[in-house]
Formats: sequence, C-alpha cells, structure tokens
Amino acid sequence: LVFDEFFEFLFLIRSSQRLNKELPNNHKMFETADTVRFLEKLPFPLTKSQNKVWQEIREDLLGESCMNRLVQGDVGSGKTIVAVLALLMTAANGYQGALMAPTEVLAVQHFETIQKYVTEYGLLFCPVLLVGSMTAKEKRAACEKIAAGETNLIIGTHALIQEKVQYRSLGLVVTDEQHRFGVRQRELLAQKGEDPHILVM
Repeated sequence: LVFDEFFEFLFLIRSSQRLNKELPNNHKMFETADTVRFLEKLPFPLTKSQNKVWQEIREDLLGESCMNRLVQGDVGSGKTIVAVLALLMTAANGYQGALMAPTEVLAVQHFETIQKYVTEYGLLFCPVLLVGSMTAKEKRAACEKIAAGETNLIIGTHALIQEKVQYRSLGLVVTDEQHRFGVRQRELLAQKGEDPHILVM
C-alpha cells in the first residue's frame, strides 16, 4: 500500500512536470544581488546538496518554462532556507510569493523565522500572516494588503486559498509538508495566479 501511494504520487509529479514544460514562464525573473547578499551574510555556508537544489531552482526561475519542482529531505535538512532564497528572488523581481503550511503553528514559525531574517539581514520582504485564528478585522486588513500588492510574501495555512483572498501578482507558490495537503488544495492556491511557479517540500 505504501509503495502504491508513493508510485501514484511520483507518477502525478512526473506527469505534471511534463505538462509544465509546455507552459511558458509567465513570471520570468532576472538575476538580482539580493540572494547573493543574503548568502554572504548567513553565518553558515549552504551544504553541497542545498546549493545544488538552489541552483536548479534558480535556473528554473530564470528559464523559459514554468517551474514545478519537488524538494524532498528530512526534517532539519535545510529545505526552508532554499525556499526562502526562491521567495527572495521572486520578491526582488516584483512578484508576490506564497508559503502555505499545514498548521498554524508551522505557519507562525515560518513567519517568525522570516521576520528574523528581515531584521538581521535586511531582506526586502514585506511579509504578512494569514491563518484561521485571526480576527475578521485582521484577516480583512491582510487581504487588502495582498490585493493591493503592499506585501510581497504571504505566509499562512489553507486560509491562503479562500475565495476572498485575491493576489496582485503571484509568481511563486511554496507548499510545505505537501503530503499533508490534498491535491485540490495545492491546485487552488496555484490557480490564484496566472501559472505561478510551484515548489513543494
């Protein structure tokens, strides 16, 4: 049963990759100094594997086709830092990035981590948090910022795919712990933009 589940999942990923190769890159990006400066300021160098994955993602974002990539690794293997680099490149090119986590605890953790990066390393992120436990007033304020393009990074739970959430220029969708989301949930977030790049972890 486990084999069947993995086989079906990998088959869908491969099929999606083949389809996406035919999709043009509607959010083509250009090299910026922001990611280089961030890497230089980090107190640790990327591992060989992290750097390899980042370079592949970077090439996808700069390429001619829409990215649809799966990053697989154990807890603590550094997937988040690679996702942050991709989101940073997206923001530096004037697009919005969305990071969807399966629980509020994890969404808040990502939000606080990125806020810390903004403070310590001067990243150009203007992040906003959107989770179910927020008050109606807080959600409304967050949605207004998202629709107006006043935020370039939206972090949250499945609240990100609610109908009332309208994005200004969604260029990259990152789904963390993707196995805890249904296929339909991931598709709904991707449909919030015009064929945004997709990164699942």
